[in-house]
Amino acid sequence: MTVATPTRPITRQMHLEAAFVRGLLAIFRRIGPVRASNLGGFLCRMVGPCLPVSRIADANLRMAMPELDATMRRRVIRDMWDNIGRNAGEFPHLATLPRNPDSGPGWDVVGEEYLSAQAGRGGPTIFVSGHIGNWEMLPPAVARYGLPFSSFYRAPNNPLVDRILCDLRDAAMGQPVPLFAKGAKGARSALGHILKGGHLGMLVDQKMNDGVAARFFGLPAMTAGAMAAMAIKLRCPVIPGYVERLGPARLRIHVHPPLDLPDSGNRAQDQADLTQMVNDWIEGTIRQHPGSWLWLHRRWNVHLPKTKPKK
Repeated sequence: MTVATPTRPITRQMHLEAAFVRGLLAIFRRIGPVRASNLGGFLCRMVGPCLPVSRIADANLRMAMPELDATMRRRVIRDMWDNIGRNAGEFPHLATLPRNPDSGPGWDVVGEEYLSAQAGRGGPTIFVSGHIGNWEMLPPAVARYGLPFSSFYRAPNNPLVDRILCDLRDAAMGQPVPLFAKGAKGARSALGHILKGGHLGMLVDQKMNDGVAARFFGLPAMTAGAMAAMAIKLRCPVIPGYVERLGPARLRIHVHPPLDLPDSGNRAQDQADLTQMVNDWIEGTIRQHPGSWLWLHRRWNVHLPKTKPKK
């Protein structure tokens, strides 16, 4: 993957962190995808709910899904951590998971006709999703249909860990694709990429302070506006999709038909309407699979609990 990252001095701590990540990934790789998924899920669901950051998840659930009682919120948070751990365990196996297996680990696609149709039409495409299920499976799965897409990217603080993860993503994709740093410069580069007929994948479920004012679960939520701006400007297809977890290392990619782009003649209003349309789609998907979404982000424009105790 091609991405410009700032040069950072490599410290001893970074080497230790990278060695730990390599060791953990080596264990996951050695024990196979199913046991790696189970081990990662077990470790994270045992530890994760006890971490201070889980207070943010609980506060988010109280706001977004007030119909859930305390027991149900704890179950969603536990399932969320289980999914995070399984994603980690499955990460080194994404390149080798079989397609359409009769049983056991692997992946399949519901709605593959939309991918085949877009590959046949050609031209730029924007794929939208959120941090649902094993979202790392989306790029390699879509690439199998001749639609390899680039993404926006925020590198880990440790460049050695960054290189490890990028190498695994390269292996899963089977080909190098450019990545774009989040921010104005990255958005300009992404626009240039898509103007040349490239494909772009965007996870648009996190807060962006300088984004578009929209609503998410009925609450004010600043949302990244680059997706809607590019789609309305170029009138290119916006195809939603997400990954459903069926079992350990067994994944199903759901691809939906391209969205009907607003076309009122008012570009600003059309961008706002498309942003809201995507937020509504993501919300509906999360409501179907609440334990599969990453509830740990400060997604809404409200005060949330601190994750560190006051000194």
